[in-house]
Amino acid sequence: MSALALAVRDSTTMLRRNLLLTPIMMLLLFVYIFGDVMSAGIGGDDADHSEYVAYLVPGILLMTIGSTVIGAAVHVSMDMNEGLIARFRTMAIHRTSVVIGHVVGSVLQCLASVVLVGVAIGFRSTDATTLEWLAAFGLIALFALTLTWIAVGMGMSSPHPEAASNAAMPLILLPLISSAFTPAIETLRGLLLGSEIGNDGWIAVAWCVALTALGYFWATARFNRDPA
Repeated sequence: MSALALAVRDSTTMLRRNLLLTPIMMLLLFVYIFGDVMSAGIGGDDADHSEYVAYLVPGILLMTIGSTVIGAAVHVSMDMNEGLIARFRTMAIHRTSVVIGHVVGSVLQCLASVVLVGVAIGFRSTDATTLEWLAAFGLIALFALTLTWIAVGMGMSSPHPEAASNAAMPLILLPLISSAFTPAIETLRGLLLGSEIGNDGWIAVAWCVALTALGYFWATARFNRDPA
């Protein structure tokens, strides 16, 4: 491995470590800096922020996924630039298995990161049933799959790993600023906290499926663009 490749790999590791801390830092910011003001708007009080923290957690968990999938974009870009993908194309393996391997690995990392952040912030739900927990986990996995395919497409389209990292950076805040993902937050909140979901569940699934398909076709088209 060249010195440049080693530097990129180690820098990427440090970047991912820092990005995984971002959701926790955001939670601490909104709880301990803005908590007194913002909790009043959802029925909290100065003495007990537990309801306010629980209200924030779904968005924080989806931010965790957004920060984790940046690693997938960087790793795919590294494989493309180091010629690893080109070598895989010459082997007797299914062409898309290389991309799918990146996707599955990233989704598993996302799920592990979500569990880690959930444990770190002490989130507990006494209102959710076993079925609701399973549904929430399924939605988180689907959301992770959606962002991962988008991130892989970004990695395939980027000229180098640094560009891939920069391109994927907005995925951290995308769950909070995109109206497409607001239903996912509301659905997760409803499942874990016992609030009404309404049509948000179907809308969230529809958006995730549509964007997953878009990311899949984008990533595979970029992968298959050059002949084997």
